[in-house]
Amino acid sequence: MLIGGLQKTSFLDYPDKISAIIFTLGCNFRCGYCHNPELINSMTAKYSEEEIFEFLNRRKGRIDGVVITGGEPCIQKDLVEFIKKVKDLGFLVKLDTNGCFPEILQKSMAYVDYIAMDIKAPLDNYSKIVNVNVDEENIKKSINLIMNSGIEYEFRTTVIRSMLSKNDFDNIGDLISGAKKYYLQKFIPSKILDENLMKESTYTDEEFSKIISNLKTKINTVKLR
Repeated sequence: MLIGGLQKTSFLDYPDKISAIIFTLGCNFRCGYCHNPELINSMTAKYSEEEIFEFLNRRKGRIDGVVITGGEPCIQKDLVEFIKKVKDLGFLVKLDTNGCFPEILQKSMAYVDYIAMDIKAPLDNYSKIVNVNVDEENIKKSINLIMNSGIEYEFRTTVIRSMLSKNDFDNIGDLISGAKKYYLQKFIPSKILDENLMKESTYTDEEFSKIISNLKTKINTVKLR
């Protein structure tokens, strides 16, 4: 595992749990609004697996779980083995993914307790948003795997007004129709990959309220972050 970052404690990233966050290096997407741009191209690990497991052993009884995020964790060749080692220490595991690698995702499900998958856009607009060609079938496979896994999960979308129209949300709603939880995340300009997006904005709370109301006809729980 190529590990580029470690957050020792989080009260937000694993719902209702205290967690540590492990950031893996590398990603197949190039989303302009990515807030971890330093992880995308670097292949120089900041932490060894030995250091991570020494840390986790010291945190037993103090945290509930471990969030594995990125970058895109599923590009790591030894992801499944790493997750199993974390589980063997007695921690819950949450996996964040973009859904491009359903085979790796499926193998991980034997050990994962919670999955968060980013839904970047309607399928016909995916490649434009992430700035690389996307296999739409893999996105659909991952959605279906997650929704039928029996594992706790959420889908989530970062929202920039100029990138996602209100009609796009209807199409996303169709894509994940019947999902348990879907979160819309306000775009907040900060450290991002494409600095040209720093002046972009998201929808108003009132507009989000209408979008959420429409989505609730297709999805069980829809909330704004």
